[in-house]
Order: sequence, then structure tokens, then C-alpha cells
Amino acid sequence: MRPKIGLALGSGGARGFAHLGVLRALQDENIPIDIIAGSSMGSLIGAFYGAGHDMSRLYKLATAFRRKYYLDFTVPKMGFITGNRVKDLIHIFTKGKQIEELDVKLGVIATDLIKGTKRVFTQGNLPEAVRASISIPGIFVPVKIDGNLYVDGGVIDRVPITTARELGADLVIAVDVSHVKADVEITSIYDVIMQSIDILQDELVKSRGLDADVMIVPDVTQFSSRAFTNLEEIIQIGEEETRQHIPLIKSAISSWEGVHHGKS
Repeated sequence: MRPKIGLALGSGGARGFAHLGVLRALQDENIPIDIIAGSSMGSLIGAFYGAGHDMSRLYKLATAFRRKYYLDFTVPKMGFITGNRVKDLIHIFTKGKQIEELDVKLGVIATDLIKGTKRVFTQGNLPEAVRASISIPGIFVPVKIDGNLYVDGGVIDRVPITTARELGADLVIAVDVSHVKADVEITSIYDVIMQSIDILQDELVKSRGLDADVMIVPDVTQFSSRAFTNLEEIIQIGEEETRQHIPLIKSAISSWEGVHHGKS
């Protein structure tokens, strides 16, 4: 018997495309993925993967996420971007599936803006849940689901390790791509909001700590979380960093199997 392996894919804007590289490296090494818990970009990548695309197709999909393809601007009231375009893209790319119909068990993390609590979507409307999870406060208009207002999952849980365990993972591989880029050029309100969130999340993670069986931190700090360029390089870094962790992952699986076998 093998352990159920969960991935905790963190937030990080454009840097989140490193998650694709992580998935490819794990797949190449035949390391099964049973569960994905995703915050923000992590939920988007998890949804695409769970919809059953092969990796080469996923790499191609990544290039569709240039800003011009998914940003639909509105007159600011609660956000600049309505998010209908991105919801439509998610619907198409995930083949109209519900969350519970995906190939892996997916938990989509969003923040309940009114209650100040974490919500994990594990069934129902996939594009709506992911759209909620990627709703960067002040940028995207919050999403109303069942009368509640939701924003970005990364606000409350940047790397959802606990959620992956709660969904049934015996071993959790976590991926953190959202670190503060120092000396960044701030030229727009978008930059101000994104950098502020990065700083807040960094402090939150420092105080809370991250308790994964294997922690992968691709060094994508040189890339902006807000510029959807250099995606190929970002993906490549995710892949290379994961390959370096493969012995550790295989060792964790073997240890779990050893302990489990001893008990049975």
C-alpha cells in the first residue's frame, strides 16, 4: 500500500506557473498525485491538471494567460477587473467539469471577506471557485457565492498544507513561489496592491511556519508576480527545483510505506 500524496500549491501570481514544472517533474518520475490543495494561482494550475490535460498541452495553455486575454476592466468599485473572461477561460480549459469530476481530488481555497475565514471548495462550480480563489483584493471584483463574498485564497492561506492533509493526504509536497521581490519598481496601483499582499503573506508564513513533508521553493524571485512574461523560464525553474527534490520525495514515500507495512 502506498501513501496518498497531496500537493499544496501556493499563491504567487505569474510565478505560480512554476507549479506546472513541478507537476511535470513529478509525472516524469511516476510520483502519483492524489490530492491538490490550491490557493490562488495554485488552484488554477490544480484545476487545469485535474481536468486531464497532458503536460505538453498544459504548457501550451500557460501561454494563453497573457494579461490581454483575461483582463476585462470595469469602473472601479470593488475591483478593476470583472473576471468574467478568466472564468470563461477556466470553463473551456477544464472542459466544463465540476470540482468533484476532476481526475484528482481538488480543494480550492478562497477567503470569505465578510466572515474573515477560509473556505475550501471541494465540489460544485469549478470556474466560479477558481475565480474566487484568484480574486486579488482591489484588482479583481470579489465573487459572490451562496450569498458570501470571496477574495483570493492566498490572503488567508498562502501555501495550503493543512488543507491538503484535511483532504486525506498522507504525505504533503508543498510548493511556495510567493516571496517578496526586493527593490521592485512600483509604477501602478496594481504594483502597490500586489507588493503589499506579498509582504503581508511573507509575514504570515514566517509567524505560522510551514509543515510539509517535502517543501519545494523554486527561486523565481527575480520574476514579477504581476508580469505574465518569462513563463517558460518560470516553468523550467519549477521543474529543475523539483528534480532536485525527487530523492527526498522517494525517501519520504519509502519511509511511510515501511512504517505502514510494519503496522499491518
